[in-house]
Amino acid sequence: MKKIAIALSTVALLLVLAACREEPPRAETETTIPVKTVELQPKSIREFITATGTALAVSDVQVKTEQAGRYELKTNPRTGRPFRMRDTVRKDEILAALVNPEFVNQTALDSKKLQLDSAEREFTKQKSVFEKGGITIKELDAAEKAFVDARYSYDNATLAAKKLEVRAPFDGVIVDLPHFTATQWVEANTIVAQVMDYSRLYADLTLPGKDMGRVARGQSILVSDYTQPDLALTGTVEQVSPALDAESRMFKLRVEIPNPGLKLRPGSFVKTDIIVGEKNAALVIPKAVILDRRGAKTVFVIDRGVALERRIQTGIENPDEIEVVSGLRPGDILVTEGFETLRDRSRVKIIE
Repeated sequence: MKKIAIALSTVALLLVLAACREEPPRAETETTIPVKTVELQPKSIREFITATGTALAVSDVQVKTEQAGRYELKTNPRTGRPFRMRDTVRKDEILAALVNPEFVNQTALDSKKLQLDSAEREFTKQKSVFEKGGITIKELDAAEKAFVDARYSYDNATLAAKKLEVRAPFDGVIVDLPHFTATQWVEANTIVAQVMDYSRLYADLTLPGKDMGRVARGQSILVSDYTQPDLALTGTVEQVSPALDAESRMFKLRVEIPNPGLKLRPGSFVKTDIIVGEKNAALVIPKAVILDRRGAKTVFVIDRGVALERRIQTGIENPDEIEVVSGLRPGDILVTEGFETLRDRSRVKIIE
């Protein structure tokens, strides 16, 4: 019994001593997380379907000779020197000529001009005589026929002579000019120039079949050149195929791109963003700030130094931004950086 009493006394003493010890104060601290924010205000957003392709000139012609002859490159009237690549040309401007005296003699152009003038004078005289009753209608018809035949003969000779001239088919730019030595003999059907009009360009694109119902003729497009990051052009969808390729399940479309200043070069690899949706006054946020919480989309907003988690519903989107249709309001302070470590009601410090 004495042992039990001693043990109980020892325990009681230890309890008294523990009670008498001074309890240290609790240090309650809460971490303040630095974040960057933006105040939400309505703005416009566009939804795109993106495709890539090669921009090509709407008009592109290899100019060929129609007759044989000795080559003679003409002078550009705007520069005072022979034509070169990159020179602009006007429709029907003579780029080169072929000298072929034998062919000129065969056309007999001067002789046919004399025949035409003579037939015209005779017809004019016979009309005057007919009006006075001096010849019959049959004789007048014969004079008219001779005049018409002479005119056709002269016109054909003129067309034949022009085949010795190489002319620009339209307003454009010389993009290729093969070299020929002056007076070199050039055969018929030889390529002597390539002329492009790339004030308008086109691109043939393909898209997955799932997008067919969203693309239509007349839709606007935004065009960028991978080699010129600062270049931004607009264009339109001009043609859309109603059929899918049996193997790829893709469909074709063609877009046209006005090219003021000729800044976009033919043959460039371009990105085209086809605008399939647009809103002018929507709440728009960066897609990167959205978190996935068990299938729900959430973001963080700041209210009096505290981060609040908000569930949102979204609408149209593009690669960088997305419309918020519910869950946020104009004036909300959205966390754009530092949200990864936040929890609902975390204390934050906004930094610039």
